[in-house]
Amino acid sequence: MLRIHFTGQDLENIRIARSPDPLWEIVCSICRLQTKEGPLAFDPWRRVVRARIRRGGAPRWAAQALRTLVPYATYIPDFLTPPVEGESVSLAAGIDRVLATPRRQLRGEIAMLMTAGEKPFAGAALARGDVEALRLLGDGLRTYHEAFLAPAWDQIGAAVSADVSWRSRALVTGGTRALLDTFRPMAVWRPPVLEVDYPVERDLHLEGRGLLLVPSYFCWRRPITLIDEDLRPVLVYPADKAVAPVSAAAATELARLLGSTRASLLYETAAHDCGTTSELAAAVGVSLPSASQQLAVLREAGLLTSRRDGKHVLHTVTPLGRRLLGVRCG
Repeated sequence: MLRIHFTGQDLENIRIARSPDPLWEIVCSICRLQTKEGPLAFDPWRRVVRARIRRGGAPRWAAQALRTLVPYATYIPDFLTPPVEGESVSLAAGIDRVLATPRRQLRGEIAMLMTAGEKPFAGAALARGDVEALRLLGDGLRTYHEAFLAPAWDQIGAAVSADVSWRSRALVTGGTRALLDTFRPMAVWRPPVLEVDYPVERDLHLEGRGLLLVPSYFCWRRPITLIDEDLRPVLVYPADKAVAPVSAAAATELARLLGSTRASLLYETAAHDCGTTSELAAAVGVSLPSASQQLAVLREAGLLTSRRDGKHVLHTVTPLGRRLLGVRCG
């Protein structure tokens, strides 16, 4: 169990990353490739990735090289996922931070990997910060993301966006306790400690630094955090994937979105981050059955996702829907 100890100042400084972090998705997805966990959520993606790996080339090398740095169920070095700055981090900015890792940190974390019995690619050269080894690492991260994550990024973004909207709504309507209660059963709030399902016994004292919550599509079952407690505290947790996938008939469905009612519903949902069917019906001025029908069309077209939240159904605009509205995502 991981016990995260909060002070009053920490409770005032809980934040949620509003978009997927590319580096955490890389690390977590590499772990998913090494197991059969989450077959319903991940098997379609795993089949596509393994077929691409069999074709060889740069994507295969990237997957194999990064696998040596991200062994499942053992130590994973912190330098691969440097602390998130701001609400959204691009892949390029994240890789720049990885390549700027202090040499002392590289030496220590590569040594810990080797102590755990792993053989990281370019191990000795990477540990001393060799320019060529770092270039290969950067190329590997870019290639892996482009080949295996970019094709699924809309789906990843939709799940994360819906998760953030749901938890943010809990924070607005019920405060910090309500937000932390959304993480049950993988984490239980027993003031002033958040008890998190974790493979080892560990205590993390925030000491006024706050906590950044990072939703991850490829994180599975239990949250994870950085090993070095001197780094900015982060808790990466599995994004709730109770969202509708983009329909294969999305292109056909988009043609049905010419009506003003659907456009208004999509706009109102985006303007408020999320909303229940009744809230959106009232905002647009239509009946509840009409709103429900029109929201179903938007959902089938991949423009919003819906999840049950108690007795209500909560709707969130997907990245595709935001692009259609001209709203910048993340």
